[in-house]
Amino acid sequence: MTDPIQDPCLTSAVRRSSCPVQPLPTGSGGHPGYLVTGYAEAREALGDARLSKDTAAFFADKESRRRLHPAVAHTMLASDPPQHTRLRRLVAKAFTSGAVAQLRPFIARVTGELLDQWPVGGQFDFVTGLAVPLPVTVICELLGVPEAERPDVQRWSAELFAAGRPDVIDAASHATADYMTSLIAAKRRTPGDSLLDRLISVRDADDRLSEEELVSLAVLLLVAGHETTTNFLGNATLALLRHPAELDRLRKNPDEVPAALDELLRFDPPVSTATFRFSMEAFTLGGTDIPPGSPVLIDLGSANRDPGRFPSPDLLDLDRDATAHLSFGHGIHRCVGAPLAKAEAEIALQAVLRRFPGIRLAVPSDRLQWRHTRLLRGLAALPVVV
Repeated sequence: MTDPIQDPCLTSAVRRSSCPVQPLPTGSGGHPGYLVTGYAEAREALGDARLSKDTAAFFADKESRRRLHPAVAHTMLASDPPQHTRLRRLVAKAFTSGAVAQLRPFIARVTGELLDQWPVGGQFDFVTGLAVPLPVTVICELLGVPEAERPDVQRWSAELFAAGRPDVIDAASHATADYMTSLIAAKRRTPGDSLLDRLISVRDADDRLSEEELVSLAVLLLVAGHETTTNFLGNATLALLRHPAELDRLRKNPDEVPAALDELLRFDPPVSTATFRFSMEAFTLGGTDIPPGSPVLIDLGSANRDPGRFPSPDLLDLDRDATAHLSFGHGIHRCVGAPLAKAEAEIALQAVLRRFPGIRLAVPSDRLQWRHTRLLRGLAALPVVV
C-alpha cells in the first residue's frame, strides 16, 4: 500500500475526487471539522475573514490537558485583525526585498562554508549538511542568537513539531519561550542592532508591544524562520534529483533557479496543512455548508496539485507559471518570511549545482525517511553522493 507520507499525491487526488470540502470524522465544540482540498476553495478559505485564527478564543471554554507556553500557543499566527495587523507591521520591514538583499552576502558566505565541509565522493546527508544549518544560522543571525546557543534552539524548534508527542511539544514550547525571555533580558543589558533589539526598542520606547507579545514574536520568528525553509530546501532538492531532465537543465543553467522556485514550492510544499482556523459564522464553501464554531483545515499540498488549477499537477514542469501556488498561504496571513526563504533556496541550490554538478541520490527514493510532524512536510534525511 502506498505510504501517504512518501506519496501525498495519491492521497490528495482521492480526497479531491470526493469533494473539495469534506467533513472530518472528529471535531470540537459539538461540530465536525472540515478539510479543504480544492485549490479555489483553499484560496478562498485562506483569505476569508469569516474564518478566525484566534485559537485562544476557540479553546477558551474547552478543557485541555495541554500545557503549551502562551508565547507559543498565542503567536501572531493565532490572531485576527486588528491585533494581527499591528504585530505583522512591526516585523514586515525585516523581510522586504530590500532588507533580504542586504542579507544575501551573509547567506552566500554561510552556504559556502557549509559546502566546504561536504566530502567529495562519499555519501552525505543534505539535510544535516545544508538544509538545517543554513536557515538556522540565518535566522539566528537576524535575531542575534549567540552561535554557541544555536544547537539548542534548533533542537527545541524541531521538537515543537513532534507529531503524536504532546509532552515533547509542550516541554519544547517552555524551553523555547524561556530561552527567548532570557535572550531579551540579555539584550536589554547589552543592546545590539539585531531584529530582536529593534523589537525590544519598540516595546520599551513606544509601548506598542506588551512583554508577552514581544516574547511571542521572538519565538515565532525563530521557529518559523527556519523550519519551513529547511523543508523547502530538502523537498526541492529531492524533486530535482528525482527528475533528471529538470536537474540537468538547472545544472547547465543555474541562473534559471530563481524562476524554478515557485514550481518547486508548488510541487512539494514545506507546509502540508495551513495553521488552525475556525468558522465564526455559518457559511458555504465549495458547496458545503459549514456551521459556526467548526475547525477548518486547509490541505495546501492537495490544493497545489489540483488539476483544475495546474494541469498535469503531478508533473514537475519548470516552464509552468506556478506563482499562484499556496505554499506560502494567501491573504493577510501569507508568510511574511517568503522573500527570505526564496533567497536562501536560490543561493543554496545555485551553489550546490555549481560546485557539485554530479550530485545524486545515495539510496532509492522510496527508502527515504520523512519527518512525522504537525503541519510540516520534510525529510528526516536526504543521503546524497557529491
